[in-house]
Amino acid sequence: MSHMISIDWIKQVVLDDYYRYSRHGDQERQNDDLTLTQVKQALLNGRILEQYADTGRGLSCLVAGFTDNGIPIHAVCGCMVNTLVIITVYIPAPPKFKNPFERGN
Repeated sequence: MSHMISIDWIKQVVLDDYYRYSRHGDQERQNDDLTLTQVKQALLNGRILEQYADTGRGLSCLVAGFTDNGIPIHAVCGCMVNTLVIITVYIPAPPKFKNPFERGN
């Protein structure tokens, strides 16, 4: 793994079912009433919006994608020992985000 997470790597490990949720990520997914399938769909058609430096917990990035029925989803994804970890997941909304791809104020 290089110094950044690539969307191609994310899509491949998701297709291979080689990923997991953090406890927080799974709780946030449930809080927004998102299914495992919906998050998987969003990761498979998503794009990386932001890359985050390794602050001691590994590399991470923000992925934005959509479910098959158009629900926008953001997932903060990290890499731990070549495994994708979904750190948190949520439906982006104002005021934090103007739209799924642009931060708000």
